[in-house]
Amino acid sequence: MSLDGTRAHLRGPGDLPPLVERAARTAQQLGFPYSCRPEQGRLLRALAAGATRIGETGTGLGVGLGWLVTGMRDDATAVSIERDPGRAETAAWLFSDLAPQVTVECGDWKDIAAHGPFDLLVLDGGGQGKGDEAADPVELLRPGGVLVVDDFTPADRWPPLHEGSPDPARLHWLEHPALRSVEIPLAPDLAALVCTRRQD
Repeated sequence: MSLDGTRAHLRGPGDLPPLVERAARTAQQLGFPYSCRPEQGRLLRALAAGATRIGETGTGLGVGLGWLVTGMRDDATAVSIERDPGRAETAAWLFSDLAPQVTVECGDWKDIAAHGPFDLLVLDGGGQGKGDEAADPVELLRPGGVLVVDDFTPADRWPPLHEGSPDPARLHWLEHPALRSVEIPLAPDLAALVCTRRQD
């Protein structure tokens, strides 16, 4: 979730995938500014190409899901969980033509576990370890599966800092014993963590 993510999609060069543009315009019309940014979306589209089972928490109004679906293989499926009933209903309607391959459900982020394990899981609506309980990658990912946690400011030192102190959320994922994790800078002010579940 990015504070200015919705508007960033609509002020760009106009080369958005149709599903992404439709979701971004819907988010703008409904006054929802917190969509992922285009830089994050392009990463999600690339990662989706290698997955057959995709999960997402924090659908919002479906901008990130649009990027994932744009990159999905024909044999892949995706499920996204949104806690706000109105947003979940709108996002489910936006992707209704793709059901049952793509589904949106209303619920708590922990409800995603019923649909796993995943080849790719995007945590954007709980479970990221940013002030709340962190998701369990061993439960939610297949061996070799990929977890994405977004909306970090790029780190320029070790340990990475947040408000002047070591960043517990980032360190949780970077040092998790079940994962191999890397921080990927996407813009001067934006980074994502990409974590792969170890095979052993």
